[in-house]
Amino acid sequence: MTQQRTPLVEMRDISISFGGIHAVDSASVDLFPGEVVALLGHNGAGKSTLIKILSGAYRRNAGEILINGQPVEINNPRDAKQFGIETIYQTLAVADNVDAAANLYLGRELRTPWGTLDDVAMEAKAREVMGRLNPNFQRFKEPVRALSGGQRQSVAIARAILFDARILIMDEPTAALGPQETAQVGELITQLKREGIGIFLISHDIHDVFDLADRVFVMKNGRVVGHARTQDVTKDEVLGMIIMGKVPPGAVAGPGAAQMA
Repeated sequence: MTQQRTPLVEMRDISISFGGIHAVDSASVDLFPGEVVALLGHNGAGKSTLIKILSGAYRRNAGEILINGQPVEINNPRDAKQFGIETIYQTLAVADNVDAAANLYLGRELRTPWGTLDDVAMEAKAREVMGRLNPNFQRFKEPVRALSGGQRQSVAIARAILFDARILIMDEPTAALGPQETAQVGELITQLKREGIGIFLISHDIHDVFDLADRVFVMKNGRVVGHARTQDVTKDEVLGMIIMGKVPPGAVAGPGAAQMA
């Protein structure tokens, strides 16, 4: 089914080196609308570097990036935002001392005709976006520092989709969250999928991955070992790909698999 649609993102044969070390070596991944793709691998496997190329933090040495089937150049974070790519880092990068609306418009504040901050318009839009994303959120007047981890994730995600993000990169979105807050983040991701937003998920938690992701790509030593639908593989099989580079029957081997054998 997905083969008949155009991916939101294709990264083809991406490579980047630092001081002669191949951090990413001919890696290819793709992402479809309304899909969560998890990138897995040990620290240093190349997954974060690959995704930083998509976010504009790094410039690739080789390879091609396509958005909606069209080749694009992403040389900095500003380029990425123009193509609807937003990154939500593990640290969230929210301003603790101001409320949700101020965080949503941080650096892009609305102003009245007299040049003052249009707090009314910003709060109204914040309520609209948060209502769509997390209808239970009501703490609009409180500084973000007073919010729970799951609520802070809501604010960070709302800020991304407020400016029409179609592709979200989520770095360890449930790290340090309790079970209830983790479930809340799962609900947020489900809502984003309904809206056709594609999500790249970077996580070390294999349980989270199977709860949230539709597909997994496993990287090792800068190369893609293989990829699979989560319904076609077990957690132990994915761990086998991560640790030993062993591609199970339910997965598609990547060009890196031969080098791991």
